[in-house]
Amino acid sequence: MKVKVLSIPVQDQEKALKFYTETLGFVKKMDVPLSEQNRWLTVVNKEEQDGTEILLEPSPNHFEPAKVYQKALMDAGIPYTQFNVENTQTEYDRLKSLGVEFSVNPTEMGTVKIAVFNDTCGNNIQIVEML
Repeated sequence: MKVKVLSIPVQDQEKALKFYTETLGFVKKMDVPLSEQNRWLTVVNKEEQDGTEILLEPSPNHFEPAKVYQKALMDAGIPYTQFNVENTQTEYDRLKSLGVEFSVNPTEMGTVKIAVFNDTCGNNIQIVEML
């Protein structure tokens, strides 16, 4: 087995697409209409376009338990997922300059350095650098 698609619940697919591409630097991979309001919308790392896809999943809008879970994670400050980076401080500085809000500044924790930001779509996302 291997991971091909990873879902992240988003409250607004268009807003998520803009943030994940224009701010985080992913590129759109798939954009297939599923209904009048929903799409199979994925983004990938621009250097690994055949790698794992991130599905920008509109589930919180259509499934109340998903909405409750997403809000509980956000309110508790718990990251929904994490993305590896080469250098946490460099990525933090780049994202801060683009207006991204961080709840946890770069922090060393044993063998990793982390930071946590708000993806503007209802999620805390952690970036992590392996030390």
